[in-house]
Amino acid sequence: MNDPLRLGVNIDHVATVRNARGAGYPDPVRAGLLAAQAGADGITAHLREDRRHITDDDIARLAAELTVPLNFEMAATDEMRSIALKHRPHAACIVPEKREERTTEGGLDAAGQFAHLQPLVTDLRDAGIRVSLFIEPSPAQIDAALRLGAPVVELHTGRYCELSGEAQVEELRRLADAAALAAKNGIEVHAGHGLTYENVAPIAAIPQVRELNIGHFLIGEAIFIGLGESVRRMRDAMDAAR
Repeated sequence: MNDPLRLGVNIDHVATVRNARGAGYPDPVRAGLLAAQAGADGITAHLREDRRHITDDDIARLAAELTVPLNFEMAATDEMRSIALKHRPHAACIVPEKREERTTEGGLDAAGQFAHLQPLVTDLRDAGIRVSLFIEPSPAQIDAALRLGAPVVELHTGRYCELSGEAQVEELRRLADAAALAAKNGIEVHAGHGLTYENVAPIAAIPQVRELNIGHFLIGEAIFIGLGESVRRMRDAMDAAR
C-alpha cells in the first residue's frame, strides 16, 4: 500500500482578490481554516518581497490560528529568514522569486546557489523548521538538496502541466525518476504548480510523492463551487489515483 498523500492548499490568491479592492475581505486566514475543514492537510502561503498578495499580518495570523501546519513559501533573503525565524512555521519552502513574474516560473537553482543557500537552510533547520527546496526534477538539483541537508524537495510540475502528448509523458518520466532518486537518498518528495483535477492523477500516482501543494486552480474553482467543495474534489482525485 502506498503512503497517504497529503494535500497542501495555497491560499495566496484569496489575498490577491482582497488586495484588488484594498478591503479586509475575502480573508485568507478564513480560507485556510475552511480548507482544513474540507480535508487539507496543510496551508501554504507565499510572502513575496513586494507583498502583492499575502502580507506580514496574514502570516502572523496564520501561524497563530491555523489548525493544520503552515508551509511558509519564501525567497532566499535575509528579510524572509528573519520572518520565518520569528514565526517558526511548521515548514519553509524556499522558492525562486523575480519581481516581474506573475507567478513562480521555475525551480530554484540549488546547485548554482549552494553557497548562498547553505547558511539559510542551516538556520531554518536549527530553529526546528522543516526545510523544503522548490526545484526542477533534475539529478543535479537533488544532489544539491542532499548536500545542503534539506529534508524535503518540492518538484516543480509547471512544465508537465503546460505540455501535452509525448512531451508531457517524457516530463512525467523525469518527475517520477527525480522522485525515486530523492526518496532513495532519504529526501521526502512533494510536488506542485499548475495542478488541476484533469492532470493531477499521474502526479498523485508517483509512489514516492508524499504531498501536493495546489493553490490557484482550487481558489479559481471555489468561485463556482465553493472552497470546501473545491478542496474535497481535489482530495478525491488524489485519493483515487493513489
